[in-house]
Amino acid sequence: MNRKELLESILKTKECTGWTKKDADNFLTATIDTIRKSVKKGDDVSLIGFGTFTKVRRKARSGVNPSTGEKIKIKAKTLPKFRPGKAWKEMM
Repeated sequence: MNRKELLESILKTKECTGWTKKDADNFLTATIDTIRKSVKKGDDVSLIGFGTFTKVRRKARSGVNPSTGEKIKIKAKTLPKFRPGKAWKEMM
């Protein structure tokens, strides 16, 4: 499902009766932006029944270039992480 299909699905729900495509797009954009900003700041975003968005720090480590076999250093970096909630995992 891509963004367009997601917006169409949102518009079909009874909670969004009367919304325009622009309303749904604004809502989705605001939701995603809020999650991104909160996680970037270091806050966890937990949506009960869905999951939790967090920020994790990966340590620097050594690796191997698969093309050449040469050892390389992989820098430390911070990444977003999503952990699905219990209810969602059980539904699957």
